Amino acid sequence: MNWIFFPKTNPLPNELLETVKVFEEVANQIDSTKNDTNALRLASDKVLHILEPGLTEIGFKVEKSKKAKDKVRIPVLFGDKSSEQLAFEADAYNKDSKIVIEVEAGRAVTNYQFLKDLFQASMMVETDYLVLAVRELYNKRNDYEVVSKFLDAIYLTKKVKLDLKGVLLVGY
Repeated sequence: MNWIFFPKTNPLPNELLETVKVFEEVANQIDSTKNDTNALRLASDKVLHILEPGLTEIGFKVEKSKKAKDKVRIPVLFGDKSSEQLAFEADAYNKDSKIVIEVEAGRAVTNYQFLKDLFQASMMVETDYLVLAVRELYNKRNDYEVVSKFLDAIYLTKKVKLDLKGVLLVGY
């Protein structure tokens, strides 16, 4: 398992250390370099299910299923009487540490889902950090490296301004 924090000019914040440990504890179970065939490939929901006990233990609310009552919604926009007008869904969220987690599998790079995750996390209220987990190996392509290069370009060119303190990219 690999991980890198952006911006690269900052060390990994303490708030994210426990989250990294959760991924490290289950690394052998979710290692995409060992399951890159269609028969063995873990869907993102399965990876999230494996991570769920550890994330819950450190204060995350984790999506339990695709049913509305089990989803994790984070507000973006409020209207009359402070009613929620717009919210985005996340795989996991820790309100105390203001960390949102998105776990992606095949669509991470193929459909540029990581860019949508980045955009949405930047708009969520009370969110300082995005943890973006992507496969290291998907159809013989290293999605972790591809996403890392995109994040490098975003942070180095400074043409796109994100309202986040940082992004932790995890390659599983």
